[in-house]
Amino acid sequence: MTIGAAIILTYLNEKNRPYSAQDVFGNLQKQHSLGKTAVVKAMEQLAQEGKIREKVYGKQKIYFADQSQFADVSDADLKEMDCRITELSSQVQTVSQDCRRLDAELKELNSSLTTAEMTSQIQELKAECEGYKERLNKIKSATNHVTPEEREKVYKERCLFVKEWKKRKRLASDMMGAILEGYPKSKKQFLEEVGIETDEDHKVAIPNI
Repeated sequence: MTIGAAIILTYLNEKNRPYSAQDVFGNLQKQHSLGKTAVVKAMEQLAQEGKIREKVYGKQKIYFADQSQFADVSDADLKEMDCRITELSSQVQTVSQDCRRLDAELKELNSSLTTAEMTSQIQELKAECEGYKERLNKIKSATNHVTPEEREKVYKERCLFVKEWKKRKRLASDMMGAILEGYPKSKKQFLEEVGIETDEDHKVAIPNI
């Protein structure tokens, strides 16, 4: 028996479940560096020698351990195995949950700042706060503050000037309309001849109040 055949025989007996040659190749290739062709030949040879069993399903062959080498299992033993499987499955689930929890904690810790990083960030924030305080003190100590009374006065004057602007623009528009009724040329030509510049020429508009 070749080394590869011995490895496959031991594997099938230990696992005691059906496998195709492709399954065995995939499971053992990395650990034992077995080639696919070698695996297929070894399994066919083991089956011919009666050391493993072979079943054909269509075009696929399935191989499994010779069950005659194993002792009979009573119903009580099967029941005990089922209980053990249930117990182990529960343990696996618990361990898996613990692993997920620990993985989440690890990711959280990795994303957290270190003590040195936190210290550096605190110093940066303190320096930034000092800068804001200095700017605020300069503003408070300035002598050119606008009082509420002055602000109200400026606002009223602005409203007055805007209203006057609208009034004068409306009067100019009415006068120009009256002139253009008897003027033989266009409005644009009239404005150019008399040298009138409009708000639109200077790209300005009357602000809202």
